[in-house]
Amino acid sequence: MINLLNDKISRYTVSQNLKDKGIYPYFRSISSAQDTEVIIDNSKMLMFGSNSYLGLTNHPQIKLAMIKAVEKYGSGCAGSRFLNGTLDIHVELEERLAKFVGKESSLIFSTGFQVNQGVISALAGRNDFLLLDEYNHASIIDGARLSFAKTFKYRHNDMVNLEENLKKIPIDALKIIVTDGIFSMEGDIAKLDQIVNLAEKYNASIMVDDAHGLGVLGPIGQGTSEHFGVTDKIDLIMGTFSKSMASLGGFIAGNKKVIEYIKHHARSLMFSASMTPASASAAIAALDIIENEPEHLNKLWENTAFAKKMILNAGLEIGSTESPIIPIYIRNNEQTFLVAKLLHENGVFVNPVVAPAVPPDDSLIRFSLMSTHTFEQIECAVKKIEEAIVAAKNLITAY
Repeated sequence: MINLLNDKISRYTVSQNLKDKGIYPYFRSISSAQDTEVIIDNSKMLMFGSNSYLGLTNHPQIKLAMIKAVEKYGSGCAGSRFLNGTLDIHVELEERLAKFVGKESSLIFSTGFQVNQGVISALAGRNDFLLLDEYNHASIIDGARLSFAKTFKYRHNDMVNLEENLKKIPIDALKIIVTDGIFSMEGDIAKLDQIVNLAEKYNASIMVDDAHGLGVLGPIGQGTSEHFGVTDKIDLIMGTFSKSMASLGGFIAGNKKVIEYIKHHARSLMFSASMTPASASAAIAALDIIENEPEHLNKLWENTAFAKKMILNAGLEIGSTESPIIPIYIRNNEQTFLVAKLLHENGVFVNPVVAPAVPPDDSLIRFSLMSTHTFEQIECAVKKIEEAIVAAKNLITAY
């Protein structure tokens, strides 16, 4: 008898094919802190593939907060938030976050993925409607699938297409527009001011996934809603701690009644172990730094401007990015993997991105900045990227 599971798995050959060609780019083992330089295979590499936008993952204040939390609370909570897993520092973090992003209340989850999965599926039912930007994060897509709501995808940042979809939905039906704040691969920003206008016109609610906007946009890093000055018009603000906040976990913020409902209906919260004490304390410490040391945010944007100028001067294509996420388009999957390999061999860590993370013809190198990068590091990396792209083209042509 044929083992059907093994038969199905045996047909997956993509990763092995890339390994056979020597261009497999994933699961690279790092033996140092996430910093501007990392150690891989006993060699130093410039890190331009990290989401640590404010460069806080190795900050002594955050590490000390984590150590103290473990000493006081131990390593974990041994239960869900719903039962025995709520600590006083969880509550403190929730109160701080709500105030920071300008909402009445917030609720923390163990990961950002769980936030979108749990919140969307809890709020939208079979008779409700979701409107999603086609470039939204996978966690939003999965949350929509679990909700059983009727889902419309609108073309990326296309407000005309969003309105066309809104017109199809009864005015009195529950409808939620869900969008990334900063899009994680393309680096552009949602047109949140225009989305607000459409939501008001068609009686829709808005949820913003600000995983990449928190700590990056707004006067002191409050996110995309504050960047546009529309915080009071946004129903739900989601964020993660694994980017600018140098920890692990996520949160949803909104009015008290909505957060109370989510507490008792989000399965990914109710049936999952709560955020570790160390992670919660790290997020609190990161929030202290973000609120009191604006120089990190200022330096991030200085680095972003410098890098964009250098990359454009090199004649490389970066699309419509408006953030420290700079996509360098290659538009060929194998060539993208080859560029990443050549860069790895020359001491630069970047992330190759291909379908389904981006459309098939939009394969790219994701170059992301940290506030702790120096101009010299950026200049060195961009020069090596330019050289790697030329070399990859020649190798592909010769092959």
